[in-house]
Amino acid sequence: MPAKRGLASVAEARTAMLAAVTALDGETVPLQEALGRVLAEPVSAARDQPPFAASAMDGYALRSADAPGRLRLIGESAAGRGFSGRCEAGTIIRISTGAPLPDGADTIVIQEDAVRQGDDVTVPVSAPGNHIRPQGWDFKSGSLLLPAARRLDGVALSLAAAAGAAVLPVRRKPRVSILSSGDELAAPGTAPGPFQIYDSATYGIAALIRSWGGEPRRLAIERDDAQAIARAAQQGLEDSDLLVVLGGASVGDHDHAKPALLRLGLQIAVEKIALRPGKPTWFGRAPQGPVLGLPGNPASALMCACLFLRTLIEAMLGRDPALCVAFRRARLVEALPANGPREHYLRAHVGSDGDGRLTARAFENQDSSLLSVFSAANGFIHLAPDEPARDAGALVDILLLDTL
Repeated sequence: MPAKRGLASVAEARTAMLAAVTALDGETVPLQEALGRVLAEPVSAARDQPPFAASAMDGYALRSADAPGRLRLIGESAAGRGFSGRCEAGTIIRISTGAPLPDGADTIVIQEDAVRQGDDVTVPVSAPGNHIRPQGWDFKSGSLLLPAARRLDGVALSLAAAAGAAVLPVRRKPRVSILSSGDELAAPGTAPGPFQIYDSATYGIAALIRSWGGEPRRLAIERDDAQAIARAAQQGLEDSDLLVVLGGASVGDHDHAKPALLRLGLQIAVEKIALRPGKPTWFGRAPQGPVLGLPGNPASALMCACLFLRTLIEAMLGRDPALCVAFRRARLVEALPANGPREHYLRAHVGSDGDGRLTARAFENQDSSLLSVFSAANGFIHLAPDEPARDAGALVDILLLDTL
C-alpha cells in the first residue's frame, strides 16, 4: 500500500482507503431479523404472484358473454378457498377480493352494480378482464425482486416475504473497534478531574457505525502511554474488521496513537488530508487489518467519520460507497467568504424556499470542537480549495446528513 506523502485530497484519501477493504462474506439470517441488513445475493421469485388469476373487488364472477343478463348463483369463491366447479353459461359465482377466479369466468361485476334476489343475480355489461388481477401480475416466477447490495427496509422485507423467503443471504456486519486515548478523557457518569473532559466522540462514532450497518465495539479509554495503546490496538485489530483510532495523531509530546500502531507494523497509506476540519485524519494497514485515524475533536471526528468511515463500511457491505457522499446543490441564504487552500465542510442548516428548492445557511461558529453546532446541523456546505467568495443566492454543493 503506497503512502500518500504530505497532504492528500479528500478524493485521493478516500481512494486509498477503499483500496484496502473488500466486501465481507455473506451469512443467512431469518427474515424477521434482516431489517437494515444488506443483501449479499439477489432474491428472485420462486413462483408467480398472484399464483392464480384473482378478483380485485368483492362482487360476482361470470362469463362476459352472459352480461347483461339475469344469472343463476351456483357458489362462492373466497380468499384462500376457491370455487371447485366451473362457471358455465347462465351461471354466476359470488367472489371476494383476492379470491381465485373460477374456471370459465372472465370478468367481475362489483357487488354495487349487481342486483341479487335469492339465487338470481342481474348484472350490467362487463368487459372481459374487468376487475381481474392476472396470474403473475405483481411478479413472475424467476423475476429479480431484490438486487444484491440492497439495504433491507420494511418494503423490501415485505416483498421477500411475498416471494416466500423465510431466510435471506446478507453481508456479515462489519466489526469496528474504537480506540480513544488521552489522560484528559473521563467516562460519562464518573467524576472527572479538574482538567478532564467527558469522552463523547466514541459514543457518537459507535452510534454512527451501528446506524450504517456495522457492529461497533468501544475499547476502554487508554492513558497517554504508547505501550498501553499498542496493547489495546492489538486486541482491537484481532477482534474486528477495522480499527478506528480517535486522537493521538498530532505532533504533541503526548500524541502516542500513531507511533503505537507503527510498532505493530502499520503501513501508512494516508498521512494527512487537505481538509477542514479533519487535517490529522490518517489511514493505514497493519498486518491484522486496516486502521482509520480520526481527529480528537469530537465534532471533527464525527464529520470525518461521515466522509470516510461511512464509505469504508459501505464497501465492506458490498455497496457503492460513492452514493453516500454524493453532492446536491443548494442556494446560499447568506454570503460566504473565500475559502483557503483546504477543502472545507461547513456545518449548515439545509432547508427549502417557497418553490421547494434546497437552501443552505452555514453556522457562524465552525470551531471543530463544537458538538452543539454539529447537533443543530442537518448538512454540510462543501467548498473546494481556494474557492472564491460566494454571494447570497449562489449555488453550492451540499451533503445532507440524513443521507450520509
